[in-house]
Amino acid sequence: MRIAVYGTGGVGGYYGGRLAEAGEDVVFIARGEHLAALLDQGLRVDSTKGDFIVTPVEATDDPAAVGKVDVVMVCVKCWQVPEAAEAIRPMIGPDTYVLPMENGVEAPGQLAEILGWNHVLGGVCGIVSFKAGPGHIQHVAYEPFVNFGEWDNRRSDRVDRLYEAFSRAKGLIVAAPDDIQAAMWRKYILIASWSGIGAVTRAPIGAVRSVPGTRRLLERAMEEIHEVARAMNVLLPDDIVAITMATLDSVEYGGTASMQRDVMAGRLSELENQVGAIVRMGESTGVDTPVNSFIYNSLNPMEQQVRGDLSFEE
Repeated sequence: MRIAVYGTGGVGGYYGGRLAEAGEDVVFIARGEHLAALLDQGLRVDSTKGDFIVTPVEATDDPAAVGKVDVVMVCVKCWQVPEAAEAIRPMIGPDTYVLPMENGVEAPGQLAEILGWNHVLGGVCGIVSFKAGPGHIQHVAYEPFVNFGEWDNRRSDRVDRLYEAFSRAKGLIVAAPDDIQAAMWRKYILIASWSGIGAVTRAPIGAVRSVPGTRRLLERAMEEIHEVARAMNVLLPDDIVAITMATLDSVEYGGTASMQRDVMAGRLSELENQVGAIVRMGESTGVDTPVNSFIYNSLNPMEQQVRGDLSFEE
């Protein structure tokens, strides 16, 4: 398969690297020093599942130079998805499909609005990884997984082919679930609640879960997301909050979520796409989301300041 990875950071670099290591025809879209290092030295991945280097690497900053591909993996930050959809147009042929590897649940719809649903799968992945330097990806925690499927949950040849490709890659848990939207929301209920509470408290997950008050806030944030999912006819287990808490109880004490780290560092974050999204979906479905609304509105002034839309000085 000819696979383009749009966004070669912690997610795109790791999953694209594993596919390339397995022999798939992968081209990476990157920029600047990162691109130069990929072309000069290859892609280095340090991982808890085994270190590896991919060399030589095919990489470019120009999607138009790639031509049509079988699959485009979109691995940018959530707020960049609409821009990415426009940028990848030159790589989209009649049979090309796009796999979003995003936090949140809105990316497939955003991609489909620009490219059409016939070109878009539902997708979700889980990993703690980051770009450690030019040409260098570091995977530090979590058992990497990837789920994908047609948005209407029908079986298709293209999903089967993608499943086979990912299954040949080392160190990945791969699934094509019967209900891809439910799979995406299972990740969403975890990452949005953890990110939000972590960003407000600026505490690692071990501290959040060990203090009764913040543990209850975390559970209540999850309960609100579950209530919105029900209102949107997304079928999650009745005990999804307990399941998700058990997962977070297993995370190393010092673990932090990526959105939390971005907020704490004063960088652009996925606040709007993770916590803001559940507030908007709650409003549209008539579900109250007081905990998530408090989190969103507490963090939003800082987010607006980082984006240049709000000044803290008169």
